[in-house]
Amino acid sequence: MKSNAVSDLAQNEVSDKLRATIRKELQPELDEIRSDTLRDQVVEAWAVAIAHTSFTCISDLRASGMWNTDRLIRGTQADHLRGVAAIAIQIAHALKQQFPELPVDRDILVAGALCHDVGKPYEYDPVKQARRKAQPSKAGWPIFRHPPYGMHVCLTVGLPDEVAQIALGHSYEGEVLARSPECTIVHYADKSYWQTLRISGLMVDDYKDQGAA
Repeated sequence: MKSNAVSDLAQNEVSDKLRATIRKELQPELDEIRSDTLRDQVVEAWAVAIAHTSFTCISDLRASGMWNTDRLIRGTQADHLRGVAAIAIQIAHALKQQFPELPVDRDILVAGALCHDVGKPYEYDPVKQARRKAQPSKAGWPIFRHPPYGMHVCLTVGLPDEVAQIALGHSYEGEVLARSPECTIVHYADKSYWQTLRISGLMVDDYKDQGAA
């Protein structure tokens, strides 16, 4: 899957090797998406997001809620994505058992959960952060937040608007939106993931700002 828009967005070629790495990092939750097209678009979104930065895969990113906040004591950003997807699936399943008429599209839910942080490679990229900090009056500081940039990536690779809205609305940007049922579930799955691990002592604050990160 390749388009002029994707080629223009990515600094580096989006290789099949990178796609294969992304696909492996998002298993087994990625296979919960029934649509082959949607599954491939999720992989493409992350491949494009990574190729546009100095990272080589999702697991290169600091496993934290934000680039300068406490991180998981073990695991990677890929583990966070999969964890949020797994929680979201269980929330939807429990609610569907009680309310079968609940209007939740499972494929959109899982794709949105796996793509909710797809803007993080851009926001977390130490090279981009260093450039911004060096010339804040030219490029602005801080760097773009990952929710709006994630929406941009999702739409660029052809993901449905419903998935792009989850990328945009899963964090506090969503407080000014009317979140969809799927976006609402991912929002709370994401919050419960970080807050439960934090209160349980399974995160550590070891970030040290060196002035260029």
